[in-house]
Amino acid sequence: MTAAICSMQRYEMKYVANRAQTDFLKSRTADYVKPDEYGLTSIASLYFDTPDKRLIRASIEKPAFKEKIRLRSYGLASENSTVYLELKRKALGTVYKRRVPTTVKEAENFFGYKKDSCGEGQISKEITFFRDNYKTLVPSCLIVYDRTAYSDSSGSVRLTIDEKPRYRVKDLDLTSSLCGKPLLEDGYTIIEIKVAGAMPLWLASALSEGKIYKTCFSKYGEAYKKENGYV
Repeated sequence: MTAAICSMQRYEMKYVANRAQTDFLKSRTADYVKPDEYGLTSIASLYFDTPDKRLIRASIEKPAFKEKIRLRSYGLASENSTVYLELKRKALGTVYKRRVPTTVKEAENFFGYKKDSCGEGQISKEITFFRDNYKTLVPSCLIVYDRTAYSDSSGSVRLTIDEKPRYRVKDLDLTSSLCGKPLLEDGYTIIEIKVAGAMPLWLASALSEGKIYKTCFSKYGEAYKKENGYV
Protein backbone atom coordinates (compact mmCIF):
# COMPACT_ATOMS: atom_id res chain seq x y z
CA MET A 1 0.00 0.00 0.00
CA THR A 2 1.65 3.23 -1.21
CA ALA A 3 5.00 1.74 -0.28
CA ALA A 4 6.89 4.38 -2.27
CA ILE A 5 5.64 7.20 -0.03
CA CYS A 6 8.23 7.43 2.74
CA SER A 7 7.93 11.07 3.76
CA MET A 8 4.90 13.37 3.83
CA GLN A 9 4.16 16.92 4.97
CA ARG A 10 0.53 18.05 4.86
CA TYR A 11 -2.19 19.93 6.70
CA GLU A 12 -4.53 17.43 8.32
CA MET A 13 -8.10 17.99 9.51
CA LYS A 14 -10.32 15.47 11.27
CA TYR A 15 -14.08 15.11 11.59
CA VAL A 16 -16.35 12.65 13.40
CA ALA A 17 -19.55 12.12 11.39
CA ASN A 18 -22.71 10.06 11.64
CA ARG A 19 -23.88 7.85 8.79
CA ALA A 20 -26.11 10.49 7.20
CA GLN A 21 -23.33 13.06 7.21
CA THR A 22 -20.84 10.57 5.79
CA ASP A 23 -23.18 9.57 2.98
CA PHE A 24 -23.86 13.23 2.19
CA LEU A 25 -20.16 14.03 1.92
CA LYS A 26 -19.49 11.06 -0.33
CA SER A 27 -22.33 12.09 -2.63
CA ARG A 28 -21.45 15.78 -2.60
CA THR A 29 -17.77 15.20 -3.46
CA ALA A 30 -18.20 12.36 -5.97
CA ASP A 31 -17.44 14.64 -8.93
CA TYR A 32 -14.16 15.80 -7.40
CA VAL A 33 -12.53 12.80 -5.72
CA LYS A 34 -12.38 9.11 -6.59
CA PRO A 35 -11.55 6.05 -4.49
CA ASP A 36 -8.00 4.81 -4.82
CA GLU A 37 -7.17 1.45 -6.38
CA TYR A 38 -7.32 -0.45 -3.09
CA GLY A 39 -10.96 0.26 -2.21
CA LEU A 40 -12.08 -0.60 1.32
CA THR A 41 -9.01 -1.72 3.28
CA SER A 42 -8.58 -2.82 6.89
CA ILE A 43 -5.69 -0.99 8.53
CA ALA A 44 -4.09 -1.95 11.84
CA SER A 45 -1.75 0.37 13.72
CA LEU A 46 0.20 -0.83 16.74
CA TYR A 47 1.23 2.18 18.83
CA PHE A 48 4.36 2.07 20.94
CA ASP A 49 4.77 4.14 24.07
CA THR A 50 6.83 4.36 27.23
CA PRO A 51 5.69 2.07 30.08
CA ASP A 52 4.12 5.09 31.82
CA LYS A 53 2.32 6.19 28.59
CA ARG A 54 4.35 9.37 28.33
CA LEU A 55 3.64 9.93 24.64
CA ILE A 56 -0.14 9.62 24.72
CA ARG A 57 -0.49 11.50 28.02
CA ALA A 58 1.36 14.40 26.44
CA SER A 59 -0.69 14.17 23.24
CA ILE A 60 -4.12 14.42 24.89
CA GLU A 61 -3.07 17.69 26.49
CA LYS A 62 -3.22 19.14 22.93
CA PRO A 63 0.26 20.67 22.81
CA ALA A 64 1.54 22.69 19.86
CA PHE A 65 3.90 19.82 19.08
CA LYS A 66 3.30 16.10 19.53
CA GLU A 67 4.72 12.87 18.20
CA LYS A 68 3.83 9.19 17.99
CA ILE A 69 5.39 6.01 16.67
CA ARG A 70 3.48 3.04 15.31
CA LEU A 71 3.80 -0.13 13.29
CA ARG A 72 1.16 -0.31 10.54
CA SER A 73 -0.16 -3.18 8.47
CA TYR A 74 -2.67 -3.26 5.65
CA GLY A 75 -4.82 -6.25 6.47
CA LEU A 76 -3.76 -8.96 8.89
CA ALA A 77 0.03 -9.22 8.94
CA SER A 78 2.17 -12.33 9.00
CA GLU A 79 5.60 -12.52 10.60
CA ASN A 80 7.31 -11.95 7.24
CA SER A 81 4.83 -9.68 5.41
CA THR A 82 5.72 -6.04 4.79
CA VAL A 83 4.57 -3.61 7.47
CA TYR A 84 5.54 0.02 7.97
CA LEU A 85 7.24 1.61 10.94
CA GLU A 86 5.96 5.19 11.05
CA LEU A 87 7.02 8.25 12.97
CA LYS A 88 4.29 10.88 12.99
CA ARG A 89 4.77 14.41 14.24
CA LYS A 90 2.33 17.31 14.30
CA ALA A 91 3.32 20.93 14.79
CA LEU A 92 0.86 23.84 14.59
CA GLY A 93 -1.55 21.89 12.37
CA THR A 94 1.05 20.55 9.95
CA VAL A 95 1.64 16.80 9.92
CA TYR A 96 5.05 15.33 9.17
CA LYS A 97 5.20 11.59 8.63
CA ARG A 98 8.23 9.40 8.07
CA ARG A 99 8.09 5.68 7.49
CA VAL A 100 10.18 2.69 6.51
CA PRO A 101 9.11 -0.77 5.33
CA THR A 102 9.99 -3.63 7.66
CA THR A 103 8.57 -6.86 9.12
CA VAL A 104 6.97 -7.63 12.47
CA LYS A 105 10.01 -9.63 13.55
CA GLU A 106 12.48 -6.92 12.52
CA ALA A 107 10.43 -4.32 14.38
CA GLU A 108 10.41 -6.47 17.51
CA ASN A 109 14.19 -6.72 17.34
CA PHE A 110 14.48 -2.97 16.78
CA PHE A 111 12.40 -2.03 19.82
CA GLY A 112 14.18 -4.72 21.84
CA TYR A 113 17.54 -3.13 20.97
CA LYS A 114 18.65 -6.27 19.15
CA LYS A 115 19.07 -4.12 16.03
CA ASP A 116 20.71 -0.71 15.78
CA SER A 117 18.24 0.52 13.16
CA CYS A 118 15.16 -0.51 11.22
CA GLY A 119 16.13 0.00 7.58
CA GLU A 120 18.60 2.34 5.94
CA GLY A 121 18.83 6.04 5.13
CA GLN A 122 17.94 9.31 6.81
CA ILE A 123 14.38 8.33 7.77
CA SER A 124 15.65 5.22 9.55
CA LYS A 125 18.14 7.40 11.44
CA GLU A 126 15.30 9.70 12.58
CA ILE A 127 13.26 6.75 13.81
CA THR A 128 16.26 5.28 15.63
CA PHE A 129 16.96 8.65 17.29
CA PHE A 130 13.33 8.74 18.44
CA ARG A 131 13.63 5.26 19.96
CA ASP A 132 16.89 6.06 21.70
CA ASN A 133 15.55 9.36 23.04
CA TYR A 134 12.63 7.64 24.78
CA LYS A 135 14.82 4.64 25.74
CA THR A 136 12.07 2.09 26.36
CA LEU A 137 9.14 1.81 23.97
CA VAL A 138 6.67 -1.05 24.28
CA PRO A 139 3.42 -2.01 22.50
CA SER A 140 0.66 0.08 24.05
CA CYS A 141 -2.51 0.01 21.93
CA LEU A 142 -3.72 -1.55 18.70
CA ILE A 143 -6.08 0.54 16.55
CA VAL A 144 -7.99 -1.07 13.64
CA TYR A 145 -10.42 0.46 11.15
CA ASP A 146 -11.80 -0.10 7.65
CA ARG A 147 -10.67 2.73 5.39
CA THR A 148 -11.66 3.98 1.97
CA ALA A 149 -9.29 6.61 0.59
CA TYR A 150 -10.21 9.20 -2.04
CA SER A 151 -8.10 11.76 -3.90
CA ASP A 152 -8.58 14.42 -6.53
CA SER A 153 -7.00 14.28 -9.98
CA SER A 154 -4.10 16.53 -8.97
CA GLY A 155 -3.24 14.53 -5.87
CA SER A 156 -3.35 17.65 -3.70
CA VAL A 157 -6.44 16.55 -1.76
CA ARG A 158 -6.72 13.25 0.08
CA LEU A 159 -9.92 12.31 1.87
CA THR A 160 -10.22 9.15 3.95
CA ILE A 161 -13.27 7.65 5.63
CA ASP A 162 -12.59 5.23 8.48
CA GLU A 163 -15.47 2.93 9.38
CA LYS A 164 -15.89 0.67 12.42
CA PRO A 165 -12.87 2.04 14.31
CA ARG A 166 -11.90 -0.33 17.10
CA TYR A 167 -9.09 -0.91 19.56
CA ARG A 168 -7.55 -3.28 22.04
CA VAL A 169 -4.94 -2.98 24.76
CA LYS A 170 -4.30 -6.71 25.12
CA ASP A 171 -3.05 -9.24 22.56
CA LEU A 172 -0.97 -6.46 21.00
CA ASP A 173 0.08 -8.29 17.87
CA LEU A 174 -0.52 -7.37 14.22
CA THR A 175 -0.61 -11.05 13.28
CA SER A 176 -3.38 -12.34 15.56
CA SER A 177 -6.66 -10.67 14.53
CA LEU A 178 -8.35 -7.46 13.41
CA CYS A 179 -10.84 -7.48 16.28
CA GLY A 180 -11.28 -4.91 19.02
CA LYS A 181 -13.65 -2.84 21.16
CA PRO A 182 -15.69 -0.14 19.36
CA LEU A 183 -14.05 3.27 19.48
CA LEU A 184 -17.23 5.19 18.49
CA GLU A 185 -20.97 4.71 18.59
CA ASP A 186 -22.35 2.44 15.89
CA GLY A 187 -22.54 4.09 12.46
CA TYR A 188 -20.09 6.90 13.18
CA THR A 189 -17.01 7.36 11.03
CA ILE A 190 -13.77 9.29 11.24
CA ILE A 191 -13.11 11.52 8.24
CA GLU A 192 -9.61 12.84 7.60
CA ILE A 193 -8.75 15.46 5.02
CA LYS A 194 -5.14 16.09 4.06
CA VAL A 195 -4.22 18.97 1.79
CA ALA A 196 -0.93 20.40 0.60
CA GLY A 197 -2.22 23.99 0.83
CA ALA A 198 -5.60 25.67 1.29
CA MET A 199 -8.75 23.57 1.31
CA PRO A 200 -10.57 23.86 -2.06
CA LEU A 201 -13.89 25.71 -2.06
CA TRP A 202 -15.91 22.69 -3.24
CA LEU A 203 -14.75 20.68 -0.25
CA ALA A 204 -15.27 23.47 2.26
CA SER A 205 -18.81 23.96 0.88
CA ALA A 206 -19.60 20.24 1.15
CA LEU A 207 -18.50 20.15 4.78
CA SER A 208 -20.50 23.28 5.61
CA GLU A 209 -23.67 22.04 3.87
CA GLY A 210 -23.39 18.69 5.61
CA LYS A 211 -22.85 20.35 9.00
CA ILE A 212 -19.63 18.39 9.38
CA TYR A 213 -17.37 20.27 11.73
CA LYS A 214 -13.67 19.98 12.38
CA THR A 215 -12.65 18.41 15.67
CA CYS A 216 -9.53 17.36 17.53
CA PHE A 217 -9.52 13.58 17.50
CA SER A 218 -6.86 10.95 18.04
CA LYS A 219 -7.76 7.27 17.73
CA TYR A 220 -5.04 6.26 20.16
CA GLY A 221 -5.96 9.16 22.43
CA GLU A 222 -9.64 8.19 22.42
CA ALA A 223 -8.77 4.57 23.25
CA TYR A 224 -6.53 5.71 26.11
CA LYS A 225 -9.29 7.91 27.53
CA LYS A 226 -11.86 5.11 27.29
CA GLU A 227 -9.58 2.69 29.09
CA ASN A 228 -8.77 5.20 31.81
CA GLY A 229 -12.25 6.56 32.54
CA TYR A 230 -11.96 9.90 30.77
CA VAL A 231 -15.10 9.25 28.67
